[in-house]
Amino acid sequence: MVNDEIRAKEVRLIGPESEQLGIKPIREALQMAIDANLDLVNVAPTAKPPVCRIMDYGKYRYEMQKKDKEARKNQKIVDIKEIRLSATIDEHDFQTKLRNAVKFLSDGDKVKASVRFRGREIAHAENGRRVLERLATETAEISSMERAPKLEGRSMIMILTPKVTV
Repeated sequence: MVNDEIRAKEVRLIGPESEQLGIKPIREALQMAIDANLDLVNVAPTAKPPVCRIMDYGKYRYEMQKKDKEARKNQKIVDIKEIRLSATIDEHDFQTKLRNAVKFLSDGDKVKASVRFRGREIAHAENGRRVLERLATETAEISSMERAPKLEGRSMIMILTPKVTV
């Protein structure tokens, strides 16, 4: 709340240079802010009495918007990349899928590795589990397993996340 929106009878006042000015009636605090050509901003409305500060509210909002924009620019959105494997995958195909998984993990993305069982392959689900566990062990230096291999319908799914490097 700013200036006339503040409804308390008296407030604890903080000056423009962060100095304590003590407890003042709201009219006197508002007049001091007007005399300084600044705004009276309620910074702690739940305190008894509420804490108000004399500051340039427009400049404060501008700096906060700038800080929020900078924070949004620096954040990394984590995507989930999917790699589909087969329970009867050949060695060269596995190495290709492994290279893709390593590339995705090093870019900071999560990897969802899935094995799709066709026809009677579902009877030998342990083959698919072995393929996924091999992928997890091959990428163990750069990733950790977020979700262990789990059968969902005709697919077995595992999720790998990149390890955080300090």
